Amino acid sequence: MKSKPITISLWFDNQAEEAATFYTSVFRNSKIDSISRYGNEGFEVHGKEAGSIMSVNFTLNGQSFSALNGGPVFTFNEAVSLQVFCETQEEIDHYWSKLTDGGQEVQCGWLKDKFGISWQVIPSILSELLSDPEKSEKVTKAFLQMKKFDIEKLKKA
Repeated sequence: MKSKPITISLWFDNQAEEAATFYTSVFRNSKIDSISRYGNEGFEVHGKEAGSIMSVNFTLNGQSFSALNGGPVFTFNEAVSLQVFCETQEEIDHYWSKLTDGGQEVQCGWLKDKFGISWQVIPSILSELLSDPEKSEKVTKAFLQMKKFDIEKLKKA
């Protein structure tokens, strides 16, 4: 398997295939690349039934991911999040709707999906607006009141 220089690895209890299938349905140009399964070897360490899914390698819009069914030892938290930069409000609405389904809206473009992964759905124009000293304060005040970003409100701020 030829891979990108960096692959994001996600540790799930036992939802690797479900998560990979979900994410590849949300993002364009995405696919499941391969699935590996646990064997009898190492059962005393991993405790997984032979034939059950060990990992799923998948690609989201050109970015490589690996999802491991590693058990409930580790869980996701907000210290790591995935950022999705969007050119239009339609893109923001699409990703926000799909990724919050069964998950949780947070604040300032942040959300947590049904698997517990934190995402930031961000308008691409935000960094430009924040780098303008005359607009920065007003833009910040505007987005601090938002959960899902509204591009028009940010531009008007």
